[in-house]
Amino acid sequence: MTQNVPEIFACNVFNDEVMKSRLPKNIYKKLMRTINFSEPLDMITADFVANAMKEWALEKGATHYTHWFQPMTGSTAEKHDSFINPTPNGMAIMEFSGKALVKGEPDASSFPSGGLRRTSSARGYTAWDPTSYCFVKGGSLYIPTVFVSYTGEVLDKKTPLLRSMEALSKTAVRFLKIFGNEDVTRVTTTVGAEQEYFLIDKGMWDQREDLILTGRTLFGAKPPKGQELDDQYFANLRPRIAAYMADLDEELWKLGIYSKTKHNEVAPAQHEMAPIFTTTNLGTDQNELAMEVMEKVALRHGLVCLLHEKPFEGVNGSGKHNNWSMSTNDGQNLLDPGDTPMENLQFLTILCALIKGVDEHADLMRLSAASAGNDHRLGADEAPPAIISMFLGEELDAVLKAIEEDTVFRTQTQAFEIGVNALPSFPKDSTDRNRTSPFAFTGNRFEFRMVGSSDNIACPNFLLNTIVAEELSWFTERLEPFAGTEGFEKEVKKLLKSVLQEHRRIIFNGDGYSEEWIHEAARRGLPNYPSTVDCMPHYTDEKNVKLLGKFGVFTPDEVKARCEIHLEKYSKTLRIEARTMIEMVRTQLLPATMDYVRTLCGGLATKKQIGITSLAEEELARKLSDLADAFYIAANELEGQVNKACEIEGIYDQAKFFHDHVLDGMERMRTISDTIERIMPRSLWPIPTYSEMIYNV
Repeated sequence: MTQNVPEIFACNVFNDEVMKSRLPKNIYKKLMRTINFSEPLDMITADFVANAMKEWALEKGATHYTHWFQPMTGSTAEKHDSFINPTPNGMAIMEFSGKALVKGEPDASSFPSGGLRRTSSARGYTAWDPTSYCFVKGGSLYIPTVFVSYTGEVLDKKTPLLRSMEALSKTAVRFLKIFGNEDVTRVTTTVGAEQEYFLIDKGMWDQREDLILTGRTLFGAKPPKGQELDDQYFANLRPRIAAYMADLDEELWKLGIYSKTKHNEVAPAQHEMAPIFTTTNLGTDQNELAMEVMEKVALRHGLVCLLHEKPFEGVNGSGKHNNWSMSTNDGQNLLDPGDTPMENLQFLTILCALIKGVDEHADLMRLSAASAGNDHRLGADEAPPAIISMFLGEELDAVLKAIEEDTVFRTQTQAFEIGVNALPSFPKDSTDRNRTSPFAFTGNRFEFRMVGSSDNIACPNFLLNTIVAEELSWFTERLEPFAGTEGFEKEVKKLLKSVLQEHRRIIFNGDGYSEEWIHEAARRGLPNYPSTVDCMPHYTDEKNVKLLGKFGVFTPDEVKARCEIHLEKYSKTLRIEARTMIEMVRTQLLPATMDYVRTLCGGLATKKQIGITSLAEEELARKLSDLADAFYIAANELEGQVNKACEIEGIYDQAKFFHDHVLDGMERMRTISDTIERIMPRSLWPIPTYSEMIYNV
């Protein structure tokens, strides 16, 4: 483990410090204007940057470069080209042009497009995102890019995020001028994504076809000891895990990723890595990179890193807590209550904009975290329910009630009243945290806790950015006519009061895991979408298509394509899982069960010849024989349901059939298998058990 962290930090990143030292001053300034003010990048500047980038990358041992992008597959994509170019004398030189830096042409037909591209229409483009740093990894220079089709349709997860950030910045700058922020020229959303994951021994993983093919265990009886004793959370790190985490930190630091916190999580074999927040687009890139590094480093230690939301039934699944905020170019955190009356007023107005936005677009918030894997996690006693609500804490909620009811909010030392000049500040962290809330205020940011551990955080963040842009635009239009007047604070109070009266239902500070909350949410009229199939079709609701189009994030066709891609992936995921179950039953679990029945029956026959009866063997043989028959029948029935599902036309109808019928068949198979596993001798069960996997690291 390298001890000098400042020396190794970002050593493989072509960041601002490197650019400043390697680029001519005029070229550096032009590039900074492109990054900070979205000015076009001319090819002369691009050539200078490309040459400096190449020379730096060669010094780091790179021989290739790749345009690194985030298609709708759920992972990243990369095609590597060498810097080598031939010379007339049969030798080679290392070249890299501005054209190669800013533009690439990968095949666009083999990535999900939701019908935007035909298989025969192959051309697509990648374009350099200069706001995200390039880096060297594995002998290649990685260039973060966006990915669009030949005809301009969005085919990736990065482009809508960048569009939403730009839209929010423009809207927020205009909004802030109402509150006297004349020097603010840009607002940037920031994010810190806490990453949960499991580690298991690779030898165990190699024996589990379900883990290899689907990322989760499709079979597995709950072990005698799970997480009941709460002795795993923050527990002492085992030597093998500590060594992995130390290695992981070093690799992440080299790539400029601010890995800050590491600890054991609640479930056995579950852990967490939390970074320091950064700009949302950079944070998205870094989280995708972090997941890749986590998996590769694990293999060095003879481990496998599981990023599935629910790899083990009956123990906690994994999420990715998305800590979101907004910052200005002059250093303000817009979700910090501030120290002056006008800052308080500004904060409360932004807060009410968020309340209104989350209530009006709860469907978008929910579907931003929807996937087949996350469906197993949401709503269990480990993650927020599928009902969107906001946690503000008792004190902040009391402030809002005072606004709503035209009363004075009093603490032990001071009174708080909107509409007067003597507005005091109120302290941060003045209330408890709520781990059961999907969207919780935590002092100077909101923590969106629904996001799944394997998810790309671009989707929840671009939808959140767009929602906030819409609400700040709405607030601005109503308050601008009163800016700078004596009646401004009165108008703000009036507006906030009306917003709170209409949208207070979204605020819930209680236990989101409780059964009572489900009924209370229904009484309030809050939507409850338990599964991906329930929420994803709302992507194309008229209000959502209009919202995303208004801020240039998506065209109507792109929204429709996104919806279809998600539903199609849902169906494919369940199809793969179901077929994996069928194969495991027929080739591993059922043969092992029948072999043991034959062994029992053979023992019974031998004993009968000498006049001995064995109640235990007889009952076990009969019970396992019945279970084996049920197993066989269930596998055949599940296969029939999968085949029927695959014949259904219409992406939504197919996904719904998988949800309503195939999932039930899979659950029946699992119940039978888990019952058999509890009876079978450990030595004869053909796959590692939960106890072996989660307690053997």
